[in-house]
Amino acid sequence: MEKQEIKEYLLACRERYLSDLTTNILPFWLEKGWDKVNGGVYTCLDREGRLMDSTKSVWFQGRCAFVFAFAYNNIERRPEYLEFAKSCIDFSDAHCYDENGRMYFEVTADGRPLRMRRYVFSESFACIALAEYAIATGDKSYAARALDLFERMVYFLNTPGILEPKYEDTLKAQGHSITMILINTGSRVREACGDSPELKAQIDRSLESIEKYFMHPEFKAVLEMVGPEGELIDTLNGRVINPGHCIETSWFILEEARHRGWDEKIKNLALTIFDWSWDWGWDETYGGIINFRDCRNFPAQDYSQDMKFWWPQTEAVIATLYCYLATGNQHYLDLHRQTNDWMYEHLPDAEFREWFGYLHRDGTVAQPAKGNIFKGPFHIPRMLVKSIMLIDDILATL
Repeated sequence: MEKQEIKEYLLACRERYLSDLTTNILPFWLEKGWDKVNGGVYTCLDREGRLMDSTKSVWFQGRCAFVFAFAYNNIERRPEYLEFAKSCIDFSDAHCYDENGRMYFEVTADGRPLRMRRYVFSESFACIALAEYAIATGDKSYAARALDLFERMVYFLNTPGILEPKYEDTLKAQGHSITMILINTGSRVREACGDSPELKAQIDRSLESIEKYFMHPEFKAVLEMVGPEGELIDTLNGRVINPGHCIETSWFILEEARHRGWDEKIKNLALTIFDWSWDWGWDETYGGIINFRDCRNFPAQDYSQDMKFWWPQTEAVIATLYCYLATGNQHYLDLHRQTNDWMYEHLPDAEFREWFGYLHRDGTVAQPAKGNIFKGPFHIPRMLVKSIMLIDDILATL
C-alpha cells in the first residue's frame, strides 16, 4: 500500500475501534456487569447481558478495574470509568485477599471466598489495576501498593511450599504463562512507579527464561511447559503450543524493547516469537487463530484444540500493529488486515451488544454468552484501547 492508503486504512480502523469501545463494549459492562449493591463486577452474563451466575471472578475485579482506568487514561476521562474501576478495587480490597495476602480465584456476590487456586494470576491483574488507577488519579499510594503486590507475587512464586505444585515430584516443569505475564505486569507497575531495580530484574529474568527455556528452534515454537532447563517434555501436555499466548508474549516483549529505545536484541526476539506463532496459529482453511497445536503435529489433547476463542484474535490484532510499528514492514500490516477482517466477520454480535467468545473452527458460534469466569471486560476493550494508541503512534511516523 502507498503511504496515503496506509493512513486511510489505519484511520478507518481507529474510527471503528473507538466506536466499538465507547458505544458498545464499555457501556455493556457498565450497564450489565457493575454490581451497584456489593461493588465490583459480574461477568457471568448471557447473550443479552442477563446474569447467569452471581459468582465473581477475582481475576476480573482486577482486569475490569485496569480496563476502565486504561480507557480513562488513554481515550476519554469519563468519571464513570474511574468510578467503576474504583468499585472493583475496593471490592477486591474488602473481600479477595486471605490472611497471608494471597488472592482468591472465585468469591460470592457479597465477597465470601469460594476457591483459591495455586496460581498468582489474580494478583497480577490486581497489580495492573492498582497501577493504572494510580496513573489515573495521581494517588501514589496505589502505585506503592502495586509495587508491593508485585514483589509479593515474586515471593510467592520463588518460595517453596507457598504455591501448590502442578505435578508431583515425578515431573519437574516450568510454565510459560506466568513467565510472560510478569513482563506485562512489571511494565504496567513501572509505568506508575517509575523504574526500579526489582521490576527490571524480574522482567530481565522473564526475557531470559523465554529465550533460553521456552523457545525451541527445532520446532520454531514457544512451548507452554518445559523442564527446569528447558527440556522438551515429550508428552501430550509437554508438546502444547498455545499460539494466542505466544502472540501475546510477542507484543509484551515488543513493548519492553520500545521502552529500552527499541533494543534490537529484544525486538528481534519478539519478532521471531510472533513469526513462529503466527505460522502455528493461523488457520489456512477457515481463518482465525486456532487454540492449541502439538509441536510434533500429533493431535492436540485439549477438547477445545481446534476452536477459535475471542482472545487470541484480539492479541493478534495488537501484535500485528506492534510489529508494524517496530519494523515498518508492510507484511505485518497485511497480517493485521487479515486477522482484523476475520475478527470483525465472526465475533461481534449484530443483534445484541458485546462480542461472542467461543467459536467452532469454521467460525460459527459455539455458545453465545458474553461472559463467564474467564471472559469479561478485558481482552476486547484492552485490544481496542491499545490498538487506538498504536495507530496514533504509527500515524505519527508516516
